[in-house]
Amino acid sequence: MTIFSKIIAGDIPSYKIAENDKCYAFLDIFPLVKGHTLVIPKIEVDNLFDLPQDYLSELLVFAQPIAKAIERSFHCNRCGISVVGLEVPHAHIHLVPINSMDDLNFTRGKLKLSQDELKEAQQKILSNLTNSSDK
Repeated sequence: MTIFSKIIAGDIPSYKIAENDKCYAFLDIFPLVKGHTLVIPKIEVDNLFDLPQDYLSELLVFAQPIAKAIERSFHCNRCGISVVGLEVPHAHIHLVPINSMDDLNFTRGKLKLSQDELKEAQQKILSNLTNSSDK
């Protein structure tokens, strides 16, 4: 069972952003920037492109309103998306508020945010997700 499956099951706490029957989104606790969110399928598949087509398409459709909420929540040019897939053997996409290409540089040091800072980021996104007409 991957760490992401344990998060989905509730065995490991997370700063949940959204959930449906196939997908789960939560804040990265070691983000590149505030608001960095992970979107994962609820099935354990290592490589994103090995997902069944219904999960692959659902992942992007599920991520769209979250990305829009991130854009409204943080000072950024847009919400960038990245697939790296090397750090956890469970398919996932990164949604990251970006202002430059360097904001998606995964070789940079990660932020160490306090629980209060993570809760604040979560609440900003949830507020803009709830108030969104893109839902």
